[in-house]
Amino acid sequence: MERAVEFGLLHRSKIKSHNHIHIDEKSVHGRDFASILYDDDGTVLEVVGGRKKEDAKALICKALNPIQRANVLTASIDMWDPFRDAVKELMPLAAICHDKFHLVKHLNAAVDAVRRREVKSNEYLKRTRYLFLKDTARLTDKQQIKFDAIVNANYEVSRAWRIKEDFRDIIKGKLDRAEAFTLYMMWRQRALAANIPEITKVIEMFDRHQKGIINALCMGRNNGKAERMNGSIQELQTVGRGYRDVERFRIAVLFFYGGLTLHKDFLVLNSLS
Repeated sequence: MERAVEFGLLHRSKIKSHNHIHIDEKSVHGRDFASILYDDDGTVLEVVGGRKKEDAKALICKALNPIQRANVLTASIDMWDPFRDAVKELMPLAAICHDKFHLVKHLNAAVDAVRRREVKSNEYLKRTRYLFLKDTARLTDKQQIKFDAIVNANYEVSRAWRIKEDFRDIIKGKLDRAEAFTLYMMWRQRALAANIPEITKVIEMFDRHQKGIINALCMGRNNGKAERMNGSIQELQTVGRGYRDVERFRIAVLFFYGGLTLHKDFLVLNSLS
């Protein structure tokens, strides 16, 4: 596998443009992380160990040469500062888009934090975590009755859930920049007016990344294909029973999901055809 990946990387096109890239992290073993760079179609371009700024810079430089980096239009990432800083330094012309999935994930975590705080003084909220995380269209009749009772009551978790759902409504459509900015700022004002500490904390984090959020709303970029590929990589980890060595993890991921030409016979057959 190592020789095949080495061959494939050697023969990978150095002139192909990757206009839209995605960077994400993946736990390899315990607290060991790897940073992964994907093309817009979900193909893995490179993997490096770690998720610090220097690791992200090494990832970008290994995957893309200077000309390819200059042609990148958007970089879709979560709000991890080292990824953002590495993109800004190496690809200053690329628009940073903060992945919508991760934005909603932070709000979901805030809603659950509100629920856990309130459940201490209200037993009716016990065992309701998945009611707020689950798609309401998939609730059973019994779950729907309890969920409606909670949402219609004057709980902070109910108001936090509505704030999260309002944000989901905003990110569903593709907006122009003026619309995106206006709708986001109106949502932000309503969210702060609710005066829910857990939601306010998320808003403060969003404020530090506002430009990337607005870019995501008006450009429609997200890490959807990369997230699906993450699921495939997780299956690979399960089949391989984990990887203690990041380099072996890298070789396996590139072998199966790097879109590489892995054998010289393929080049011969392709040239004959």
